[in-house]
Amino acid sequence: MIAPTQLPVRTVSDLGERALVERITARLAMPSWVVVGPGDDAAVIEPERGTLEVLTTDVQVEGVHFDRRFVPPDAIGHRALAVNLSDLAAMGATPRAVLLSLVLPDALDVTIVDGMLDGLLSLAAAHNVVVVGGNISRSPGPMMVDVTAIGAVRPRRVLTRGGARPGDGVYVTGTVGDASVGLQSLQTARGPAPHACQQRYLRPQPRVRAGMLLGRNRAASACVDTSDGLADAVRRIAEASQVGLALDASALPIGDEVRRWHDAQGSGAIDAALGGGDDYELLFTVRPAHQGRLRDVRRRLDGLPVTKIGMVTKERQLFIRTEAGQRRLPAGFDHFR
Repeated sequence: MIAPTQLPVRTVSDLGERALVERITARLAMPSWVVVGPGDDAAVIEPERGTLEVLTTDVQVEGVHFDRRFVPPDAIGHRALAVNLSDLAAMGATPRAVLLSLVLPDALDVTIVDGMLDGLLSLAAAHNVVVVGGNISRSPGPMMVDVTAIGAVRPRRVLTRGGARPGDGVYVTGTVGDASVGLQSLQTARGPAPHACQQRYLRPQPRVRAGMLLGRNRAASACVDTSDGLADAVRRIAEASQVGLALDASALPIGDEVRRWHDAQGSGAIDAALGGGDDYELLFTVRPAHQGRLRDVRRRLDGLPVTKIGMVTKERQLFIRTEAGQRRLPAGFDHFR
């Protein structure tokens, strides 16, 4: 009797939960400080001696944070980890371990899960991060990728949003506005494709080294990441520190490609750079007496730009100075608006 031909596995439903978990865990390597890894009810890790643990979590929801029509699987995984590493960077922490939870439609192609892991594990390897466990569940709707990240930082080197004082300088790493242009161009396909901006949206580079150095050197008095836009980050520091911030529009590090895109679209690059999210840069403040510490950080950042864009003020107002005069900051990204 001839056995029936076995159908190829195409979807996560075809594969089944146990086999999918095995498919994922087979790709994970555990260092010696992971006492219990995937396969038990919970992971067990040894804390790094003399440090505090920093924990953060973020979820990426299909249709809200990414669109599979133009975001490839590896970029989904990359972004899911990058957003968490950026939060750890803003706290001055060194990333160590992550938990990965997947909520998947049963008709999802298995190769999409494989590709998502490619992107996530590649970024994890670049930052010496270990996936120590997680969970898988079925979704009747969109795909969701939820990551919980754990980092380590020594006491007195923790960065928070609440340490800014009047007279501190306001700085930002990298450039701003790139990712929002990348997203718009992917969504609309209008004009020449700004490839670098699209990559900033699809595969953001969290400023892990910058955050670690700012914490270790105690150069920053306050710090936050710009995941929801520069204007939102300014508000976060102002609220936590109970201060005002004044920005200089001419100092904002907006790239030529971003300016050309907005010129072609007839839109304003400054407002877009302030309000657009997904750049994952660090906004931080520095005491006047700590400029030497900041110079040391800059020397060790391998060319990453760090730009002074304003000052912390006593008056609790948020505004930006432009050629047309002084005005209030626009709002940042809000999930419920």
